[in-house]
Formats: sequence, structure tokens, C-alpha cells
Amino acid sequence: MRLAKFLAHAGVASRRGAEEIIRAGRVSIAGTTVIDPARDVDVDSGVAVDGRFLEGPEERMVFLLNKPSGVLSTAADAYGRRTVVDLVPARGARLYPVGRLDADSTGLILVTNDGDLAQRLTHPSFEVPRTYRAVVHPVPVGERALRSLREGVELEDGRTAPAKARQLKPGVLELTIHEGRNHQVKRMCEAVGHRVRTLQRIRFGPLRLDDLAEGAHRQLRAAEVETLRRSPSG
Repeated sequence: MRLAKFLAHAGVASRRGAEEIIRAGRVSIAGTTVIDPARDVDVDSGVAVDGRFLEGPEERMVFLLNKPSGVLSTAADAYGRRTVVDLVPARGARLYPVGRLDADSTGLILVTNDGDLAQRLTHPSFEVPRTYRAVVHPVPVGERALRSLREGVELEDGRTAPAKARQLKPGVLELTIHEGRNHQVKRMCEAVGHRVRTLQRIRFGPLRLDDLAEGAHRQLRAAEVETLRRSPSG
């Protein structure tokens, strides 16, 4: 098995994150630092990260979390601020978020130790749909602005792909996008003249937030994980 894949299966990071850790010189094999993510290894190779030996793949787990505002979408924070991983006790497993939500955004985020699944769900080629509920101002949002969101709007990093957009009630939008640009929903709304007051992700691929309480989490059932693997676009 390739070294980066071994680290991902051991729950260290996503495949992409594992490659960065390896290239940073933090991984050794039998006491020798290795910077080649494609190096072949197995459970008997003596793989260690930051001096800590890995015993092999962990039990793979995927959790759905309703992220509160102010919680960071990272595995750890140097300043001791709360992260999504802090909200998901997992019997010592090394968890990390799948993608991210802004600190002031709320809603559905996945937390896992399954590096292969995390990479699949965040890779742009899979175009996993993400649905958000945005409270904006001024209100209401006119049909011209909604049409622009549906057709794609011009941002500083290029034109967005067409989005699904509807106004649930004056000033409350539901938008579904397939891209993962930084602050994308906020920037799209601002581009059509409406500033986002609050933003909540309510769906990721086939998974819905439903009535899960803010700050609560649940472990995905095996069938749900298999659905994510087989058809991440939902």
C-alpha cells in the first residue's frame, strides 16, 4: 500500500493531507524520514508520524454534526478554540472534518477518520451538491437576482456554475451549489446585492440535517456511508 494511503487508512488525515504531512518530513519508516507519498509500506514497515508509530487502519467512522456558530472546521486549533472534532468524542480515533464551514456558519458537516472517503467527497470532480439556507438583506430578493444566481455570477476568481436558488420567504434563500470555493455562498449573494446575515448548511450530498440539534452529532449507518461512497452526488 502506498504511504499516503496507509496514513489515510490509519486515520491520520485525508489522502491529500497525508501527502502534505509526508512532504513536510514528519513521517519515518523504520526510523528513517521518508518524503515520498508513493513509497510502498505495510503494517510491519514501522511507519511513524511525529515519532508515533502507527499500528495500521483504524475502524472507519463517519459522523454527521450540526456545527454551531463560532466552532472551527479544523481538527485542532493552536489557540485552543473549539473545533468540530471537540464535539465528536470517538474513542481515541483521529478525526478530521470533511471540507469546511466558516466559523460563523452553522449546520451539516461530516467528521471522519476515513481519508479515502473524505478525499472523494471534497474532490471537485465529484461535484457533491451542498444546500444552504441563507438569511440575507435587504429584502426581498428580486427575481432578477435569483435568476443571476441560477445562471452563475461573476466573482473575482471566475464565474460560478449555475446554482439552484429559491426564496422560501422574503429574505430567506435556499441555494444548492456544486463547487467549494471559499465563502462562495456569501460572495454570490453579495454579487447580486444581498449581504448574508446567517448561513446554515442543511444538506450535503444525500445527507440532510433534518432535526438534529445544534451541537449534536450522530454516527452514520453503514448503509449511509455506502451511499456516500457509491453516489456522492446524492
